[in-house]
Amino acid sequence: MRASPSIIRFISIFSALLIPTFAEKKSYVVYLGSHSRDPEIEVSAVEYERVRNSHFTLLGSFLGSEEKAQESIFYSYTRHINGFAAVLDEAEVDQISKHPDVISVFLNRPKKLHTTRSWEFMGLEHDGQIQPSWTEARFGEDAIIANLDTGVWPESKSFSDEGFGPIPPRWKGTCQNGQDPTFKCNRKLIGARFFNKGYFAAVGGTVSSSIFDSPRDTEGHGSHTLSTAGGNFVPGASLFGLGNGTAKGGSPKARVVAYKVCGPMTFEGSCYDADILAGFDMAISDGVDVISVSLGGRPQPYEEDSIAIGSFHAVKHGIVVVCSAGNAGPDLATVSNVAPWLITVGASTMDRKLATFLNLGNNISLVGTSYSDKRLPNNTFFPIVTAASVKATNASDSNATFCMAGCLDPIKAKGKIVVCLRGENGIVEKGINAASAGAVGMVLANDVSDGNEISSDAHVLPAVQIRYTDGAAVFAYINSTVNPTAYISPPSTLLGIKPAPVMAPFSSRGPNTVTPEIFKPDITAPGVDVIAAYSEAQGPTGESFDKRRTPYFVESGTSMSCPHVSGIAGLLKTLHPDWSPAAIRSAIMTSARTRDNAVERITDDGHIKATPFAYGAGHVHPSQAMDPGLIYDLTNQDYLTFLCSLGYNETNILLFTDETFTCPKPISLVNLNYPSIAVPKLKGSITVTRTVKNVGSSPATYTARVVNPPGLSVDVQPKTLAFATIGDQKSFNVTITATKAGANRDYVFGMLTWSDGKHYVRSQIAVKASD
Repeated sequence: MRASPSIIRFISIFSALLIPTFAEKKSYVVYLGSHSRDPEIEVSAVEYERVRNSHFTLLGSFLGSEEKAQESIFYSYTRHINGFAAVLDEAEVDQISKHPDVISVFLNRPKKLHTTRSWEFMGLEHDGQIQPSWTEARFGEDAIIANLDTGVWPESKSFSDEGFGPIPPRWKGTCQNGQDPTFKCNRKLIGARFFNKGYFAAVGGTVSSSIFDSPRDTEGHGSHTLSTAGGNFVPGASLFGLGNGTAKGGSPKARVVAYKVCGPMTFEGSCYDADILAGFDMAISDGVDVISVSLGGRPQPYEEDSIAIGSFHAVKHGIVVVCSAGNAGPDLATVSNVAPWLITVGASTMDRKLATFLNLGNNISLVGTSYSDKRLPNNTFFPIVTAASVKATNASDSNATFCMAGCLDPIKAKGKIVVCLRGENGIVEKGINAASAGAVGMVLANDVSDGNEISSDAHVLPAVQIRYTDGAAVFAYINSTVNPTAYISPPSTLLGIKPAPVMAPFSSRGPNTVTPEIFKPDITAPGVDVIAAYSEAQGPTGESFDKRRTPYFVESGTSMSCPHVSGIAGLLKTLHPDWSPAAIRSAIMTSARTRDNAVERITDDGHIKATPFAYGAGHVHPSQAMDPGLIYDLTNQDYLTFLCSLGYNETNILLFTDETFTCPKPISLVNLNYPSIAVPKLKGSITVTRTVKNVGSSPATYTARVVNPPGLSVDVQPKTLAFATIGDQKSFNVTITATKAGANRDYVFGMLTWSDGKHYVRSQIAVKASD
């Protein structure tokens, strides 16, 4: 006997009501601020355990028991950052966030990695000879530079400890090799740790191999960035013979430490907030001097940003934190890592180019880029065809144009140079597909949306990437003749390129979207085609079939520019050990150059004048940063005042610090003693106050010179500052006034320079008028 449909529906509904529903759980970070401890007293394991238990007690009060809290928590931040990471549902998060001891609760989000000649370009060498300023800073001797990244390849010659003495006694860290007994530290690479609980809490799964449970770098990114900041001298470093020279970091005599906080690279990002915070907490405890962070995400409120939180605690302990600005350019308002206590670095070119020439049969020669180790027979021309003209039978014109897998006919493509259009699939993948179809070479032509931005890649066949306008010329040539031919030259290294630097199109631009009164980025540095150490766990394409291995590799991104500045920070730490992180940032910013090697204003990739929202204070000039004359300094108290201005009350502020603090009144964000000035909403007129400290000559007298932003007038009072001794501080006011109503609805830029005839202390000014 069959049940009626109505009975079946009733049973189905009733059964569904009996099935328990579970709220979706995700991993979160619960941030509680700082620990209240005497910094002069060494913290014991018992104290760390007490903090850990306090986290269990706090969370247990919401989950019903401390046992449940222990199951939920996968990190307790017990050293300098106070908080924990746990798996929770939204209802639990909502309750916990209301607790008076909790500053913030935020999702454990992923952040992305912001992926030789450069030191000469920045003036630390000249014609291969080391300049006195580098020697004076002792090559960053015994500064300890930490890197939060994908780990390190310890066998790289960049991390050799040849010539190094004993490890500085202030180092408190360790070499944590996990499941990789072959991983060894030394007197150069003095420590390494790995953090992956946040990664697995977010993506699922457990540690299954030494790839995860080890600080070894299998991606190459971490080795590249760490060696750029502090790699040892390595003569004869190159990639397939390109860029041959002596590889070294900015602080080649520094000690370096790798904190692996990232898992395998993904489009969404592989560096999770919980792991990043754990890395910061341990780096502070281990006693590092500089933390380099070549990763980031979309700007978040500071209390929900692991990098802002971690760097706040690091700077509080005198550690310089340097971060990449992001690779979301050239659009405005894309810059990430914008907290005022860290240094934010954009990316630009240097005067070296890895060039590959495409010679056409009509005697036109076009310059592009590639670093393939494959070569065509010398000066032998081959037929050149569009990918669409050699498409497979069942392929669409569109898919063939992009050289998608299986879309090229092996009979038609064999023995030819195939022109593929950029987009849709990976750049290297296009070459793989062309080679699989029998092509002898590939031309990768930019689409109109890609414009002039081209990048070097380790292709598996002779290849060259060219700009959009050059691609249009190639297509026109192919269509103009019956038998078009071409030759792809081997890659070569060109030096003395002008103009340089040029802002990289990918480099993220200001203004700061979290606090627009804080000018970001701070500085630009070389970030295009940088050669540095790499992982030998994979080939240069990252594909499993690629059996090539290279100890040095070319990468581009603000990930590459960031460690240049980290290395310079190491030099300044060695030369001026009493300088604060803010003083070091000020020296780097106010000594920067805004003109290229053709003595013209720095430009964007399209030869249009760039703005300070691209290059910040300018291109870093390390020799000048060592003797800046004046500095704009900031203390922890200043940063607490900054937090007050964001709306934190004194009860909240106490959670950030172990000292009493009263929020001053009134508070103005524009008066934070930053080396640049940003006014996002000018109504008529505003007066901004700054204070400078003399670190140059004494006695000294500095005079102000102003370049007015268009439509505005800038008045500085007093116009002269006299310093009797080193360490003297003087304050001045900058009054900015709109000269005509209704003007300057977009940002306009000017500059203030203080000079004593020897030092030139420059500050960028950005102003946007409002109704």
